[in-house]
Amino acid sequence: MEKLVHINRVSKTVKGGKRFGFAALVVVGDGKGRVGFGHSKAREVPEAITKATASAKKKMIRVALKEGRTLHHDGKGHFGAGKVSVRTAPSGTGIIAGGPMRAVFESLGVADVVTKSVGTSNPYNMIRATFDALQDQTSPKSVAQRRGKKVADLLGRGGASEVEAEAAAEAIVE
Repeated sequence: MEKLVHINRVSKTVKGGKRFGFAALVVVGDGKGRVGFGHSKAREVPEAITKATASAKKKMIRVALKEGRTLHHDGKGHFGAGKVSVRTAPSGTGIIAGGPMRAVFESLGVADVVTKSVGTSNPYNMIRATFDALQDQTSPKSVAQRRGKKVADLLGRGGASEVEAEAAAEAIVE
């Protein structure tokens, strides 16, 4: 799925008058954990959108989702003056996010997330900050693999019994 986030019209004054150009910012995703963004400029709006979409498809990233509906853990991201915080949410919360960030999470396939953007409302910086936060997301499965442990060992902390930890480990699907 592709979502148009922002179109910017710029003009260049030349001898005969003004020449207009358009910049498009597009987010694409498959709704199953892959998302990308792209921006491009052209003289006409449809051409700019097409170029931005092609650029976004090239730069897609994979994000591990918990139960296919939310993030595994909270995170922060920043780019320029844009700072965002993303938090996991219980089932039924919905996507609580502003403008450009909402487009990213809808394309990603996240159903429950709470986000806050601080510092800027510039859609370019907000999206880059959101992607910064998403790239830090890791799943318990990948952490366990990296540390050479079982997922149940990681989730078995906090006084939970071994049987509960095993059940929680089985419930996690990447």
